[in-house]
Amino acid sequence: MIQMQTMLKVADNSGAKLVRCINVLGPSNRRHGVIGDIVVASVRKRLPTSDIAKGEIVRGVIVRTRRPYRRKDGTFVRFDDNAIVLINQQGEPIGTRVFGPVARELRDKKMMRIISLAPEVL
Repeated sequence: MIQMQTMLKVADNSGAKLVRCINVLGPSNRRHGVIGDIVVASVRKRLPTSDIAKGEIVRGVIVRTRRPYRRKDGTFVRFDDNAIVLINQQGEPIGTRVFGPVARELRDKKMMRIISLAPEVL
């Protein structure tokens, strides 16, 4: 579960390394996000050569969570970290590579570009 103030790793080569969640997009009573949800975040750490500035507000898709996620078939999937992939306003990834595994649930959310860039889909 990703909620306000959660620190997230950035799993792409956009230049940001660590972001803090500001809001989970969706209904106003939504308190936390799961895999495949879009969040608004603030950049906390970045590469020195990056175009993204510290403190910049960005959007991202949650691709990994430490909290076990229950699938329709009853199995659970859990990762070692909380991670997002930064996206633009059209929903396309900013970076050209995705690092680490991503969850299969992104396919249901129509994030096919992220799945095609990922080295492994679990």
